[in-house]
Order: sequence, then C-alpha cells, then structure tokens
Amino acid sequence: MDKLTFHDMTLYWLDGGVISLDGGAIFGVVPKPLWSKKYPANEKNQITQATEPILIQYQDKHYLIDTGIGKDKLTEKQKRNFGVQEESRIYENLEKLDLTREDIDVVLMTHMHFDHASGLTHEEEGEFVSTYPRAAIYMTETEWDEVRHPNIRSKSTYWKQNWEAIQDQVNTFENTLEVVPGITMIHTGGHSNGHAVIKLEQKGETILHMADIMASTAHQNPLWVMAYDDYPMDSIYAKQEWMERAYQNNYKFIFYHDAYYRMVQWDEEGKEIVDGMNRSKS
Repeated sequence: MDKLTFHDMTLYWLDGGVISLDGGAIFGVVPKPLWSKKYPANEKNQITQATEPILIQYQDKHYLIDTGIGKDKLTEKQKRNFGVQEESRIYENLEKLDLTREDIDVVLMTHMHFDHASGLTHEEEGEFVSTYPRAAIYMTETEWDEVRHPNIRSKSTYWKQNWEAIQDQVNTFENTLEVVPGITMIHTGGHSNGHAVIKLEQKGETILHMADIMASTAHQNPLWVMAYDDYPMDSIYAKQEWMERAYQNNYKFIFYHDAYYRMVQWDEEGKEIVDGMNRSKS
C-alpha cells in the first residue's frame, strides 16, 4: 500500500480494483495523438484506470474516500466490458493495518458510479449487505436523489445492489459539508450532477481530491473532460475555478484513478510538477 503523511493525517491507497476503459471515453473529444502522449493505451485503445480508495487515519478515526469495484460483484460480461485486471483486496489491506471493515467510521462518496460505489456492499447468503456497517456514508443530496431515481443515461451505472443495503447509513448535504475540521466535501456537479470534491487541510496546507472531474494528471487541462461526464461544461468551470486557486495557493492533488501518480503539486503557473508521489504498482 502506498502511504502519504500529511501532518496529522495518514493516507493509504487501498487495492479497490483495476479496470481498463476506452481511451476515447476517458478523454472525450481530445484527439488520441494528444492524450496518448500523457497517458498510454494498449492495443485495444484501453487505458489502465485504478479504482483505489483512499483511507485517511485522522484523530483516531478512519475515513474512506470511495470504495472500489468490490469483489465478486461483476458478471463475466461486465468484467470483459470494463477490462477488469484486478478485483478488490481491501479486506486484506485493512488486515495489514490491524483493522477490519467495522473499523471504518466514515465513507466519503464523491459520487455513486459503479467503479466508486460497488465496494459499499457485498453478498452474504444471497443478499447484499453493507460492507462498512458502522460507517456514516456522506454524499450530496443531488447524487443520492439521482441514485434512487436514475435517468435513461445514469441507470446504467447506478445499481440497486450498491445502494439499497446502505440506505440507513446515508447522510446528505447540499453545497458544502465540513465532515470534521480538516475534511470538507464540496458539490461541483459535472461528471455526475451530484459529484463532489474533497479538500484536506492541515496546518495551512491543502490537498485536493478532484475525483472524476480530474481523474488523472493527464486531465489537468480544464478542457480535457471525460465522455462519461453528464454535464461537461460544469466539469470545465469547476476545474478552472479550483485549479486556479490551487496554483495560487500551492495546493497538492491526490488521485483515485491515476495509474501512475498518487499525488502531485504543480508550480504557480501550472506548468511544472514541483512535488509528486508515484503509484508504486504502476
């Protein structure tokens, strides 16, 4: 597991699974000769996408950002279509940290697409049950509404088996939520209507988790958004706002999907990486 110490917070990247998605879908209208310089593709035009939750240990509590693709949740057809390279090994990761799934206090859901939410539940005796039964689960009110009432586009990724068993644990917010001092969720929309980013603050320093409106370092350009984004202009506006603020204030960025970087910090002009942490599995 990769580990990052951020003052009083300790961050671990857990093995939530690895998938391979079409490069054109991940980079939208950006031509392949451009995006392939920053993120390589295989012979099928697929690019590796980690789905690796971030465990935050802070003030004797355990916070989890998103939950991976789960284990034994996907059909063989889904595994083929999504190019599954690895399924989740989160239980084993937690065991190495002397933790169990009952030790997770809070789950922070940036959004509920299958590659982020499938790890919320697992099957026991033919029924889906909560994977983290003691945890409070936070997401935007907009996301939770759409999860339960998906439209013709979103119903393909908001699966009942990922949310029905955790309904009693869900807590929602509208615009901004300070989960605890130092951890804040902010509703951005864009990738999904209820998409949120997460801000970590410690001793005057800030780390941003932009989730899927900036899924990798290769998506740094505000115009480079996924074809999966339901509201691409909202993604672009949110990226512009947050990245300008980040450059000016020396924020760092952390990633759930990036197959090569865990954390980066760009200079004040956003041109050069001045600090970074590689994904050890890449």
